[in-house]
Amino acid sequence: MIAYIRGTLLEKRPNSVIVDVHGVGYELAIPVSVYSSLPEQGEAVRLHAYQHVREDILALYGFLTKEDKALFEKLISVSGIGPKLAITALSGLTTEDLVAAIRSGSVEQLVRIPGVGKKTAERMVLELRDKMGPAESAARAGAGGAGRGAFSEDEEDVLSALMNFGASRAAAEAAVVKARSESEPNDFDSLFRRALKLVR
Repeated sequence: MIAYIRGTLLEKRPNSVIVDVHGVGYELAIPVSVYSSLPEQGEAVRLHAYQHVREDILALYGFLTKEDKALFEKLISVSGIGPKLAITALSGLTTEDLVAAIRSGSVEQLVRIPGVGKKTAERMVLELRDKMGPAESAARAGAGGAGRGAFSEDEEDVLSALMNFGASRAAAEAAVVKARSESEPNDFDSLFRRALKLVR
């Protein structure tokens, strides 16, 4: 099983990366929170990996820390939560907020994650509350960039991420415009999480 990837970052998108390891390109799905902490393309990158194997699929998922990977594995152990929904959960809330919501039994906060209904949120709390160790966290660095058209580079990345989660371009743009008007930080992570709540 592949548990760790170290190589050269060939491509990066808000939801996935391709890492060149000795001439072989590995594509890994990532939470959007990982995206803003990635180096520039062509630079060295290291990710903890989870290899998901099914009859019809072989997929890799990448994480900045062992703690984030462990939380992902806990999430997919819950009935009704597959890798895609687990990645969405790690994208919709910070690791700290997700752990806190599960610990406190905050179903109201968990159902704000796209794809998580009340029953799934209740199962998350029931099955994971006692499995949460000390706060599982990773340092997040905001990404900056020059503007591009009506949207900055960060905003374009947020649009791409929202559309990868199923939003139409128009709905994604409306959510980003509304999210950036709020008096909060407009780094990639903050803007994405606010927009994700608005696009639903």
